[in-house]
Amino acid sequence: MAIEEKLPRATQYVGELKIGDLVIPCAVLDDGTRLLSERGITKALGGKRGGAHWRRKKAGGEGADLPVFASSPNLIPYIDSDLYDSLLAPRKYLSRTGQKIGYGREATMLPKVCDVWLKARDAGVLHPGQVHIAQNADILVRGLAQVGILALVDEATGYQYDRERNELEQFLAVYLRDERLKWAKMFPDEFFKHIYRLKGWRYPKGSQRTPLIGKIINKIVFAKLPQGVLDKLRKLNPVREETKRRKWKHHQFFSVDIGQPDLKERLVGLMALQRAAPNWKVFERMVERAYPGLERQTHMEEIIDV
Repeated sequence: MAIEEKLPRATQYVGELKIGDLVIPCAVLDDGTRLLSERGITKALGGKRGGAHWRRKKAGGEGADLPVFASSPNLIPYIDSDLYDSLLAPRKYLSRTGQKIGYGREATMLPKVCDVWLKARDAGVLHPGQVHIAQNADILVRGLAQVGILALVDEATGYQYDRERNELEQFLAVYLRDERLKWAKMFPDEFFKHIYRLKGWRYPKGSQRTPLIGKIINKIVFAKLPQGVLDKLRKLNPVREETKRRKWKHHQFFSVDIGQPDLKERLVGLMALQRAAPNWKVFERMVERAYPGLERQTHMEEIIDV
């Protein structure tokens, strides 16, 4: 038991993540890890441990060691290597009493799993009995887009009230970096194609896009980032007086390990809304409902030392 005692423990921060009619048990471990119940994820998506899942485990074929909500063979092509590896390793922890060992999934995995289902749906490879799971994945993605999965878990467990004041400052330190990153393509072509489709514009050949794209990205992406990020981006990458333009792309200041992955997840959420919207007005309403706006971007001068 000595080894097991070293496991992180789910202490006082335990609750339920509610998105529409879907409910997933969740917890924040004493090491700060936000976890979701594996069984709860399966139930929320509408999956079940059927005969096909157990036959795959017995045969040891591809996907046999993955959780039931991601083990179907027609999903495998849409699971990248990083997600695949993380799906193979559930998080082990002690219950609140320390008497039982539980298994969960890190909360940041949920939107990635949902995106796998949406990609499979869009590719037309789902079986009729799987369509309802993709529909639930769509609901979850839209719900998660509201404030971010970590904030949702914090709210559900009460952890938000005990976070230290300097946690935000520490977060910004790893989310953004002061030195400009080398240019890397962060926005998929699909993202821009959806903008043109929803606007009713003809998509241009080559890379020449309307200057309005920059304003649109500022409104639906950078203005909806976590608390304090936009303010600091504006200071790191100010508008130059002589050109009236910024020298760099905002995303070039995102850290590789935290900022860039979070931005990619945010784009996944936005593209899910894009796919569901018939036109730009509907999409804008969906974005405004899904994201809280700039109310939490204020009063950052007291917190960020630039």
